Amino acid sequence: MKKSLCFFFLSCLIFPLFCEIITFKADSLTGTAGSTSDTTRMKGNAFVKTSSMEISAENIELSGDDYRFILADGNVTGKNLESKMEFTCGKMHYDRQTKIAYLEDAVHLVDTANEVTADAQIIDYNQNTEIAVMQIGITLKQKDNTCTAAYAVYRKNDKILEMSGNPKIIQGVDTFRAQEITLNLDSQEITLDGRVSGTVTDSKKEVEKPSAKDSEKKPDSKNAGEKSDDEKGPEEKADKNTDQADTGKFPDKNAPPPEEKSGEKK
Repeated sequence: MKKSLCFFFLSCLIFPLFCEIITFKADSLTGTAGSTSDTTRMKGNAFVKTSSMEISAENIELSGDDYRFILADGNVTGKNLESKMEFTCGKMHYDRQTKIAYLEDAVHLVDTANEVTADAQIIDYNQNTEIAVMQIGITLKQKDNTCTAAYAVYRKNDKILEMSGNPKIIQGVDTFRAQEITLNLDSQEITLDGRVSGTVTDSKKEVEKPSAKDSEKKPDSKNAGEKSDDEKGPEEKADKNTDQADTGKFPDKNAPPPEEKSGEKK
């Protein structure tokens, strides 16, 4: 450990512009600690932290001049400490000098700032430009969008996603297809180019049509309990005629008015 700390100190003196302290731990370590060129391998709960990246995995290997390259495999998890991008994958190769991370095997990328989650088999992520190049079996989700393609470029700072290779966007209930699709994650604007197709749904709600049973005329509540003349028996009809005779009221509206008696004034 003393030799390792001495190496970090000497590196700062010899390479002041590229000085970066690397923190690491693991269940076991093989190799020459503090060597600037030999390979150092860590096994079991391995962890490495640089000034801008944290990496955890079952196995991690440091190699190259000044531990330039970091190779991790087995349940790899990582975090970009500058942009807050997080990822998980099966294997990872990271170049500390170019700050390019090559992720493969069931890669899952999360950009919390832009509410983006992406899955692919391979993602080439550049920390300096904040651009992620995705390949094979891509599914990217953001807000109401679900995007799929065989190849895509995600520009984090510009909030732009460019897709090709049978790309498709499902936005709510609408679907869009084309040879190339560009999605602005900020404005939600979609640009389609080449063999464009899709389906959109009218937002207007359909008015419910009454059923055949509902369209039938319902009896008035006032006359709901009364029978028609055809339904009444002879006795009921006779009672009705007797009542009309007693009251002097007749249902015939077309009957002529009674004659006026002589001497009556109009």
